[in-house]
Amino acid sequence: MDPYPSGQNVSPESGHSNSPAAIVPPETRVRRRNRMITSCLECRRRKLKCDKSHPCVNCTKVHRDCIFLAPALDQASQLKLTEIKDKVGSLERLLEKEGQQAASGATLPHTKGNPANVKDEDFLQAEDEKDLEPTPLAVVDAVYEDDADDDLLDLGIQIGRMRITERIGGFFRPRLAQELEYSLYGTAEKVSLLADNINTTPLDVQAYQYLMPSQAYIAPASGLVFGHTHNGSSLVDYLPTRLAADRLIEQYFTVVNPVAKLLHFPTFKKEYKNFWEDISLGIEPPTSLQAIVFAAMFSGVVSMSESIILRDFGVPKDRLIDNFKSGTETALSKSHFLRTTKVETLQAFIMYLIPLCRAETSRAHSVLVGAAIRMAECMGLHRDGETYGLNPIETQVRRLIWYQLCFLDIRTCEAQGPRPSIRKGDFDTRLPINVNDVDLHANGEPVTSVDVNRWTDATFTRMRFEINEMMRLIWSERPRIESHKSTLTNLLGKIEAFRRHLAEKYDHLIDERVPFQRFAKMVKTLLLGRLTVMVLHPYHNSVQSMMPPRLRQILIAAATNTVENAMWIDSMPDVRPWAWYAGAFNQYHSAFLLLLDCHFFSHDENLDRIWHCLDYVFETDLSEPREVKSRKVLCELHEKTAVYQRFRKMRASPAMLKHVGQRPPRRVDRNINSGASLISAQDGNVPIMEPSLIGKVAVPDVVFAGVSNGEALWALPNYGSPEGSSDSGVASGQANPVQMQNTKMEGYLLPEIDWDAFDILFPPNQ
Repeated sequence: MDPYPSGQNVSPESGHSNSPAAIVPPETRVRRRNRMITSCLECRRRKLKCDKSHPCVNCTKVHRDCIFLAPALDQASQLKLTEIKDKVGSLERLLEKEGQQAASGATLPHTKGNPANVKDEDFLQAEDEKDLEPTPLAVVDAVYEDDADDDLLDLGIQIGRMRITERIGGFFRPRLAQELEYSLYGTAEKVSLLADNINTTPLDVQAYQYLMPSQAYIAPASGLVFGHTHNGSSLVDYLPTRLAADRLIEQYFTVVNPVAKLLHFPTFKKEYKNFWEDISLGIEPPTSLQAIVFAAMFSGVVSMSESIILRDFGVPKDRLIDNFKSGTETALSKSHFLRTTKVETLQAFIMYLIPLCRAETSRAHSVLVGAAIRMAECMGLHRDGETYGLNPIETQVRRLIWYQLCFLDIRTCEAQGPRPSIRKGDFDTRLPINVNDVDLHANGEPVTSVDVNRWTDATFTRMRFEINEMMRLIWSERPRIESHKSTLTNLLGKIEAFRRHLAEKYDHLIDERVPFQRFAKMVKTLLLGRLTVMVLHPYHNSVQSMMPPRLRQILIAAATNTVENAMWIDSMPDVRPWAWYAGAFNQYHSAFLLLLDCHFFSHDENLDRIWHCLDYVFETDLSEPREVKSRKVLCELHEKTAVYQRFRKMRASPAMLKHVGQRPPRRVDRNINSGASLISAQDGNVPIMEPSLIGKVAVPDVVFAGVSNGEALWALPNYGSPEGSSDSGVASGQANPVQMQNTKMEGYLLPEIDWDAFDILFPPNQ
């Protein structure tokens, strides 16, 4: 069977030409069977038949050292070996081309004299994928005018439950108002603006309530970094009664610790007891212990509702927050948190940042997270505790601290940019193990030997950290796709493999009768949906060509699942205790994408479900027609972003400005491929409508193999014997793959999409 797609199986002998380029062999990636090597190295080198004894007969005759490879490679090692082989093959092909072109006087300007510029992977660009690029109106880096209004909080605008800044989904959109204006007024005659005049810069920011922070926003003290927070204050100025403190610590371990785990509970209980013993004796506890106790009480207050605080403490919530925030900042300042070497002080600092970095995150939060990352690296938390021979409790706590920092890094990066500070390969700290706190002991077994396969105190945290590392991978892969060093198919395949890995690993542990575990499942579904949105949304409004309907449907399905689960988390009474932290997982930006898609494209299916989400997020008038509601929300969004843009003075490049208004979206019927319902409310499943595309290309054979040394690892699945593999690219077990005709989707071109591989990754009949 021909292992190559149609049109690529061309030999050098067929079709003679005088041009040296005509004899270059086709650049197809080598399909490696990855057979187990059973012969010794010397017999393989000399191409002798090895009897596989140790030492073998051939080596015994000539007195050679008989060396065998290890019995088998694990998935991670197999992946590394395959990557090395691919890079070597790519380099050999480039050198071969360079030699042939040098013989004819040609050169390779991108490689000559600079081996560092040689591409590390050799991906062929499919003919029907090369025209659509990410929108040039969304970039990573931001630039501002010097006369911007620094008195304005950089929190963006509020519309319904959604808050957006100049960054949407982590991308800088300095001309969003103009984008909306061209899109809106290109579909109907221009309507008059609302009461706020956006043609002149407003005199008073306070006049625009949608620019003001909500009650959930907590700003760090401006003098925290410079040590001007305590001003001679003492512990007793902020310390509550023992009864009130016990209530807040109970709240912390009931509501905060499950969603943002950072403490070893038995160890903290002992320290908390010692804290109050010192207080009763008139001794000031260690400043690091003060910081961690106040940080726990501060988080407990933030997680409580206004009504519960009034009932239990008799004071308003904002007053209680100010007290414990100031107490935490004072304790951190006294403990010299910026130059400390104590893990406990850093732990308290991260506990202080967790309730601050939720739905509304300013540049100040991002700066503090950056400082915390540098502090952690200076203290060696980016190296695993087992490397230093630390006990299981210390190792687990250090892992929790590091990966909470990794999460805060991604969160603040999405809100304020430009990109994650922590990169893969910069750390080798392992993920926290799945174990209950009571099963960890300082003098017990090594931490890796007590990992369990059941729901524990750390299961949700571990699951969340794994998804966060997948987000980090996406941040690093998106530029590679734009530079054609990787492909969308490859990245979407990794996301699908990761989703299946997560389902296999955690779904059987979740009991939905338990409210917190049901909450965990909804967060998992929400975050998995965000992975797909992160990859595809830059292509949604590309100015080059339209997104293929199939990919648009996948994107809309993922966005709907994301918003729907966020809505359930906010509104379901039994998961409400943990909903205080939901803003850290989702800011309803996907609802903006759904709104644009509903307004400019017709939907025949799932429109009720999508609008149920949009009505909730944008708090619309249910009695109005949907088209009126969508246009009203978009007009309001346009006007508010224009006001915010005039305050912030975002600067756009000339190249970006020429694309504003280019090919505005038009209302079209996008139900090209009718079929089964696209959007599924199942846990992270995004089934695809019946495809209209073709061909036979090899599916990217990758499975998620875990996280090691700070990198998400991917490996080849075990398909059995290589001889039994299929050349058609259909996964094992599919006896009757769907056959499709070889056609192109004119006008719907996307970079690096192998549509047959795509069909196998997302089977249309699921």
